Amino acid sequence: MLRRMWRWRMLNFHTNARALYGASFAVFLLLSLIVAVGPAYWAQENNAPLPGSRELSEQEQLGQHIYISEGCVACHTQQVRPVPSDEVFGRPAVPADFARFKPKDAFVQAPSLLGSQRTGPDLTNIGKRQPSEIWQNMHLYNPRTVVPDSVMPSHPWLFKEVDTPRPGQTVVQLPEGFGPANGRAVVTTEQSEALVAYLLSLKQDPLPEGSAMGAKKGGAKADDKGGGDLGASVYATSCASCHQDKGQGMPGVFPPLVGDPVVIDEDPSDHIRIVLEGLQGKEINGVAYASPMTAFAAILDDKEIAAVVNHERTSWGNDAPTVTPADVAKIRATLDKK
Repeated sequence: MLRRMWRWRMLNFHTNARALYGASFAVFLLLSLIVAVGPAYWAQENNAPLPGSRELSEQEQLGQHIYISEGCVACHTQQVRPVPSDEVFGRPAVPADFARFKPKDAFVQAPSLLGSQRTGPDLTNIGKRQPSEIWQNMHLYNPRTVVPDSVMPSHPWLFKEVDTPRPGQTVVQLPEGFGPANGRAVVTTEQSEALVAYLLSLKQDPLPEGSAMGAKKGGAKADDKGGGDLGASVYATSCASCHQDKGQGMPGVFPPLVGDPVVIDEDPSDHIRIVLEGLQGKEINGVAYASPMTAFAAILDDKEIAAVVNHERTSWGNDAPTVTPADVAKIRATLDKK
């Protein structure tokens, strides 16, 4: 009986709309589970984080929430594509980079952080590219303080104006003309500190040795001495945000490179060493600079460092002897022995 009924229904799909739509929906549902839902669930459950990665701290999780609520994802991505134009942001992303992007619970989806429109730069590795809290605070309060042509909106509501900062409060260092018109000081708040902590936590973890994506390729042209377009490209992505596009720096905050005694010295050893190791608290031409400079030893290779050093030593009126990647490798070797 059941077999005859089934045959009858199969033979009458052309006249039985309910049977036709029901069967079509069942096939669609089955295929969706097999082709989309099942593989996606398997990939999510079997995607292990990279060695060395960690969960966000409580403060960083708050910062991530603020990052989403402020709409940062509308202009910034957190996914480095395997194309030459993205090489300045870090290595190409792999699935393990996103292993910790998990749903909060059964009713809350994973944070939407990858982004799709890149009006501003990718932030995947911003914690290594720009690790200065001073810079991040200035940039959030008013991006034009550090990037003159920036179109990013200011976020002054994340900070607080006070007449006299209390001990322990962090004062945002602002160039003349960018602070409040009433002369009050701008200090950080729990919200701004959390957002900065989250941004500084965004650092790409190294891939396991032997990974096919582990080798870093340079996209910009460079000659054998490490010059050419590569130096200008590295400077634009890794240095200009602090030292500015023409090397003029920012008075009292980030030192100028134009005429800097180290940059124009005949002996480039100190220049190379500072780029490799970073620097903080240095007095230059009678001005003390408290903001820390990034150590690029783990971020840039010898060719890239030679290129950017040469760019700085031969630009904006500077005229000093250039270096080669071999010069950088020699000084890097002495640092590795420390």
